[in-house]
Amino acid sequence: MLSAAGSTAAQGDADSSAPRGERERAAAVGLYGVRKTYGSVVAVEGISLEIMPGEFFTLLGPSGSGKTTTLRVIAGFELTDAGRVELDGVDATGTPPYQRSVNTVFQDYALFPHMSVLDNVAYGLRVRGMPRRERRGLAEQALAMVRLPGVQDRRPAQLSGGQRQRVALARALVNRPRVLLLDEPLGALDLKLREQMQLELKSIQRELSERITFVYVTHDQDEALGMSDRIAVFSEGRIEQVGSPGEIYEQPANEFVAGFVGTSNVLEMAGRRVLVRPERIRMLGDGDSVAGSVAGVVRDVAYLGSSTRYVLETDAGQSLTVIRQNTDTSAAQALQERGRRVSLSWRQQDESVLDNNDRSPSGDTGNEEAGNL
Repeated sequence: MLSAAGSTAAQGDADSSAPRGERERAAAVGLYGVRKTYGSVVAVEGISLEIMPGEFFTLLGPSGSGKTTTLRVIAGFELTDAGRVELDGVDATGTPPYQRSVNTVFQDYALFPHMSVLDNVAYGLRVRGMPRRERRGLAEQALAMVRLPGVQDRRPAQLSGGQRQRVALARALVNRPRVLLLDEPLGALDLKLREQMQLELKSIQRELSERITFVYVTHDQDEALGMSDRIAVFSEGRIEQVGSPGEIYEQPANEFVAGFVGTSNVLEMAGRRVLVRPERIRMLGDGDSVAGSVAGVVRDVAYLGSSTRYVLETDAGQSLTVIRQNTDTSAAQALQERGRRVSLSWRQQDESVLDNNDRSPSGDTGNEEAGNL
């Protein structure tokens, strides 16, 4: 069983055979051997995973990796071909969506354009037959919770993209679900607003008096690393690794995870495949080499503001990516490095040994600049 501390084992190591009484506490969401196909296409295969109450848990992976299908299975929008779905320790495999204690926030917001903000938020309460005064009070509380007081009489078209996303979040939270499912909810926002909303979402979840379990789907590695308590990395319908952001980034289980989550340098060393992250490599002058350093030439430079990315070719003909923070380097100084001979070194503890039987990233990895050797 997965604990809140996380696990780096692929498939999540969820123990589907252990009796419920032997587990320390019921998972908010439990998936056990879940399989889902669409005709001849296998969307997810043998997914086993436990998400603990109050976690901010992210399903991360490229397009078509199975993360959204997994979310839809949890919501009940899709029924499994095999396996079991549990919510708070209760089998919900065949339970319809409206009977599950979950709510979903979609990327397109799905707000009613003809309704006011307040009526949008209170809609679910109205369907449940709650009296008008009571549902109005709860809707106003939900809007205050997402930091949107004073907009209840506006229509969705009168709001910014970030405000509409907050309204969608308030509508999902007003019913106080045990689990909130978020399917790439920030994908339609521009970069700066998306970064702001990432902080807001995590803050809102942390401040809820009854902390709701968030299950978040994204293909954005930075978003996943910055927001999550734990992450499951998906590829081709399977889970490659489950762990904390630090475990996923610093101790990737295989080459796919190493290449998808961050820029990676993968080297063959003494019969092993090892990962060295670009920010862990020291770039020295040609005359400043140390024992074990690698000599090469800077072939390309990309100034990124707070940091600079260097692509180097070693004397052995290999490509290596190095990232340096611009603590006291200007753009002009960084660009002058192109063509310079340098020495590269790193500490042994900054190497991560990869599984020799793993596979490299394929498809939309979001890591086009990775310098794999």
